[in-house]
Amino acid sequence: MILGIDFDNTIIKYDELFHKIACEKDLISSELPKQKNAVRDFLRTAGVEDEWTIIQGEVYGERIKEALPFPGMLETLEKLNAQQVPINIVSHKTREPYLGPKRDLHAAAMNWLKLNRIIHTDAAGITEDKVFFEVTKEDKINRIVQIGCTHYVDDLPEILEMIPNGVNKILFSPNGEEIINSNWTLIRSWNDLPSILS
Repeated sequence: MILGIDFDNTIIKYDELFHKIACEKDLISSELPKQKNAVRDFLRTAGVEDEWTIIQGEVYGERIKEALPFPGMLETLEKLNAQQVPINIVSHKTREPYLGPKRDLHAAAMNWLKLNRIIHTDAAGITEDKVFFEVTKEDKINRIVQIGCTHYVDDLPEILEMIPNGVNKILFSPNGEEIINSNWTLIRSWNDLPSILS
């Protein structure tokens, strides 16, 4: 078994941070739900999608350190590592933001992984050479295939659709979205993952 895991919105939880920054900029009401998609949809409807894009650059860049891991994630990685399951992080991430100041989003994400004790600790067992940030979705899929993932976890159905058959596809859906493909496995929290892999 070789496990692959997405990074954005799977390992790292941005919901509260998107809400916080949008409130700081007076773009939304604090009453809006603290969900990334709620903030995005509101700003798009309000006709200020460029503001959304700029906020993304801030969230994925210098302010990423304020984002939190999903509950149970580190404990689950530690459990899987103790069972000697090889774990790779494979994510689609642009190198720089589309709008706003230039910054290295790959380096920011790697620093977050170190800060949150996900890489370079004996507990989780993930080293930097097991972390792959690919600039296109196609490169991400190719990497998943290249490293021989038998199981892959992602929050985006469109990515699972792109992964070749033969890989066990696991949809991470903490906000209650329903599964759209009966061949996939659905998990609502990180605590559900070990029993699926056993």
